[in-house]
Parts: sequence; C-alpha cells; structure tokens
Amino acid sequence: MRTMLRAARFFLVLGYRTDRRRLLTAAILMTIGYLAGPLVGVALGALTNAALDQQTSLAVSLGVCVATLLIFELMMGHFAHLYYFELADLQQLELTDEVARLAHGNPQIDQFDRPRFAELLTLVTEGLQRVRSALEATLQLSGLLLQVTITTVILAMVEPWLLLLPLAALPPVLLNNTAQKVLDSARDASAHEVQLSTHLVSLATTGSSAKEVRLFGAQAPIVARQRAAWSATTARVWSAHRRSALLRAAGQAWFACAYGVAVFLVVRQAVTGSANVGQVVLVITLAVQVSVQVSGALALLGTLQGVGRTVSHVEELRAAVARPASAAGPGQPVPDGAAHPGASGALVGEDPATASSGTVTAPVGEPVGSGGVPARLTRGVRFEDVTFAYPDTDRVILDGVSLDVPAGSTLAVVGDNGAGKSTFVKLLCGLYRPTSGRILVDGVDLRDLDDAEWQARTATLFQDFARFELTIRENVGVGRLASLDVDEDLWAALDRARGRGIVEKQAGGLDQLLGHGYGNGVGLSGGQWQTLGLGRTLLRREPLLLVLDEPAAALDAAAEHALFERFVATADEAGRAGGAITCFVSHRFSTVRDADQIVVLDAGKVREHGDHAALMARGDLYAELFGLQAGAYA
Repeated sequence: MRTMLRAARFFLVLGYRTDRRRLLTAAILMTIGYLAGPLVGVALGALTNAALDQQTSLAVSLGVCVATLLIFELMMGHFAHLYYFELADLQQLELTDEVARLAHGNPQIDQFDRPRFAELLTLVTEGLQRVRSALEATLQLSGLLLQVTITTVILAMVEPWLLLLPLAALPPVLLNNTAQKVLDSARDASAHEVQLSTHLVSLATTGSSAKEVRLFGAQAPIVARQRAAWSATTARVWSAHRRSALLRAAGQAWFACAYGVAVFLVVRQAVTGSANVGQVVLVITLAVQVSVQVSGALALLGTLQGVGRTVSHVEELRAAVARPASAAGPGQPVPDGAAHPGASGALVGEDPATASSGTVTAPVGEPVGSGGVPARLTRGVRFEDVTFAYPDTDRVILDGVSLDVPAGSTLAVVGDNGAGKSTFVKLLCGLYRPTSGRILVDGVDLRDLDDAEWQARTATLFQDFARFELTIRENVGVGRLASLDVDEDLWAALDRARGRGIVEKQAGGLDQLLGHGYGNGVGLSGGQWQTLGLGRTLLRREPLLLVLDEPAAALDAAAEHALFERFVATADEAGRAGGAITCFVSHRFSTVRDADQIVVLDAGKVREHGDHAALMARGDLYAELFGLQAGAYA
C-alpha cells in the first residue's frame, strides 16, 4: 500500500511541476463527472416511485435528469481524458530526460561498473513504458474513492447496515496488493535474464556483430541462449501471474458474495413491505456502482503498485548517482590526501627516503584546495601514490602509481593487456576517482577542480570511440557544442584530421546522415569513422590534456603512423600555447618512441620510467617488447 501511495504522490507532484494547468483542469473535470454517478442512483429511485405513483410530469423530469447525468458523466470523463493524456506524455518525456541525466549527469563513469546500477537502468527503462498510465490511474482512483464515499453516505441513509458493503472491498484490496507484490518480485528476479536476452538479440541483429555471428555459424547457440534466458523469464513471470490471478479472483469472489447478500436482504425487505420499490432500485443501482467501483479500483491499484516499483527504482537510481564519496575501501574513493596503506608515496624518479610517510602532501609552494582549472599549465600533472579498484570489487587495477608529467610534455603509457593503461587515462581525464592517493593539476587536487571545466579542457580519442549514427555535423560538432552550427570551425577541425575528403564525397555534405540504424544513411569504413572521431577531438579549443588511448589498435602500421602524425601536430601547438600535456597509449612501441617520457605499466604498477633511449639501455621489459615488435616488422 505504501508503494501505491508513494506512486500516486510522485505522479501528482510531477504533474503539478510539469503542467499544473492541465493537471488541475483534468482533476476538476473528472471530479464533476464522478459526482454524477451516485446521483444517477438517487434519480432512478425517485423516478421509479414517481412512475408507480403515476406522477407523470415528475417522472419525465427525473428521466431527463437521469439522461443528463449519464451524458454529463461521459462528457466530463472524455474531456478530462484529453488533458491527463497530454500531461502523461509530458511526464513520460520528463522522466526519460531525468533517467538520461542520472545516467550521464555524474562527471565520473564508475557507476557503470556497478552491476546494480546496470540492473536499475534496465528496470527503469522498461518501467518507463508503463508510466503513461500512472497519472490516469491516480486521478481515476481518487475519483472512485470520492464516488465510494458518496455512495456509502447514500446507502447509510437508506439502511445503516449497508455501510458494511463498501467495507467488504477491503479483503479484495489486500489480496490485490499481495498479488502485485508476487508479480513485482518475479519481474525483479528476472532482471538479469532480461538484460542477457536483450544483449543476445542485439548481437544477432546489429550489423557490427551480425557479420561475425554469420561467419562463425554462431546463430544457433545465440538463439538457443536467448531462448533459454527468455524462457526462464517467461516461466517465472507466468507462474507469478497465475498465483496473482488466483489471489485477485479470491478477493473478487468474496466481494461478489457480499454484494449478493446485500441485494437479497433489500429485496426481502421490499417483499415484506418495509422498503419501497424506489429504495430497492436505489440500493441495487448503488450496489452495482459499488461493484464496478471496487473492480475498477482493484485494477487501478494494480497499475499504481506496478508503477510504484518503477518509482522506487527511479528513487534508488537517484540515490546511487547522488551517493557521496565514502571512507577508504575497495572500489571507494577516500578523503583528499589519504595515502594508500603500505605504500611509500615516493614519486617515480624521487628518492623514497625523501618521500613523506603516511599521508602524502603536496610539495612546498604548490597550492592545495579548491580552485578553478588553470588557463594554462605551468607545472603539469602529478600522480601521488594513486591506487584504483573498480566499485564493489577487491581487484586493484592500479597500485601505488606515482609520476610527474611536466607541462607541455608528451607521455607514452605502454604495457600488456590488463596492465591498467586505460584506467590510468580515465583517471587522468577525471572519469574515475582514485581509490586512494591524489592526482594534482598544477598542485591542485583534481577532486577540487570543477569536473565539467576540466573535462571541457580535455581532447580524447579512445580505442572504442563513439560512432554516432547522426549527421556528420553532429558527429564532429559534439566535440564542442558551441561550434555545432559554425561550418568554419567544423571544416577547420576536419582539415586538421584530414577528413575533408570524406565529407566532400557525401551528397549531403556536413548534413549527411551516417549509418543505417534508423534512417537511409551512408556507411563508413572503420578508418573513416575514426577520422571523424579525430575531427571531433581536434574541435576542442585550448585543451590542457590531449589523449590517444589505443585508437589505432585496428589500423595497420602506416595508417597508425599517419594518425599519430596528425595528432602530434595539434599536440605540439597546444603544448606551446597552453602547456598542454599529451598522453599516448599504444600497444605498438614504435609509435611512442619519441615521447618525452615513457611509463611501462605491469600488473597495475610502474615497472619502468624514462625516455626511449634510457629504457632501451636498461634492457628490461620495454627493451624486450620493443625488440620483439621490431623483429616482427623486419
């Protein structure tokens, strides 16, 4: 019952906030319409007595009154429907926008690594399909409660014991509540199978994966796996539907018995002469109305309780996004300045003996605390004993990384798969918070900088770069929304990315739709998509951080070299203008040999650090891997 009440309140408040005029108009019209129902019973009773007493003129007047009330009830309900139907559309749009904001409103992306967060997104997005009925159910249920109250008063005026008839609706309501809980539990328990089924359908029907599915002959096992997941969901939900149907049927049977007893007693009173025929007609009419009201209320309660689960999931999603940083622990950020237990805190290239123990502090002269993102970097970025573990896990991805990256320099991050390279980059971009340790930007903790401002000064191209099936203008313009409609800016970025030729070949130019997901767009090769991604990156003005995170993994050596060449030209310009730092992540060592410094990550730790010549002279992991790759291209 609390779930139903919370849902009703939620949608009334949302409706008032979205469009109070439509909400109030619909509520007033519906209230007037529902008031007509009980009055019909009163008029019918009076009409019967007038006809039996041969009061023709009165009977005709009452007949007209009954017809008018019935028409009035239908008209008010119809006009109210127009208002709350439009408002329900607006509410659904508002909630959809909110879910999008909740999913992407946090500057960090660690919530996407939490299984429960992914489940909540699935449950909420599925539930949004049902919220359009929530406002209608809330208003209609309120109207039915008003009708039941008026009907009860009228019945009590005829026979006080008829007050018990509306009370007979309590068991059906309670059983209906239990039935809905059975269904909700089954849907929640099926969230994992629904996610799996949806993913498998996407695998089998998306062009990027369908070609491999077809070539590898994986259609049958994927279909079988999807069918198994869907069958498990269907079996669980249908079992719950059967149990809930039995519970609801038991409640309705109880009320039918109570309704039959009430009608029988009133008819018997009429036979014995203690009640007139008009009263019998009145009671039967109102009893029928109570029956309809109760069955309608049960259906509306089921709707509201079902939507109430979506409301609970939305509130849980809000809480998950708004959850503040907690104390140290696996996968959780720690207070600023806290050190990773057991680590020395020494920087790469710094004597551990001179490093502070316990709490890591910034060097003398470096400002610490709140502050805006600097207009240009003067000192650079500093990792101080940074450790990171994904949320709700004990697996440490980066372990005690300490590193100085001077302003205007280039940094190459290399290592085997799973060494922590991409995590390092996401921390640098502010997409993750360190589990412990600090990242300083010109001496200011990255936590204390404005996330949106810092990320607005970063230019990134990831290995899994986005392919927006929108227009070319939107594909590139999303890199800097202020330039979305400024053709000169878009062409300049495309020229720097050497992508002008791709656009000029398209009939629609910058406004050409890409992809076939929802329109008759054009297809691009992987390299062409990547060039547009690079143009999107290079649209950023005055970046302080430029990142290439293995974007060339699928390219040949020549194409990769050309990509890095284009990016380095922009990086050099940004380094001179604003002290920007450029970070390369690559599995091909030949592309990063000219970096000012190279960091070799091994199992989340810094194994080596230095320039190419120094690392080759050292003869450790970097030299070994470089030699192996050089031999492969010999």
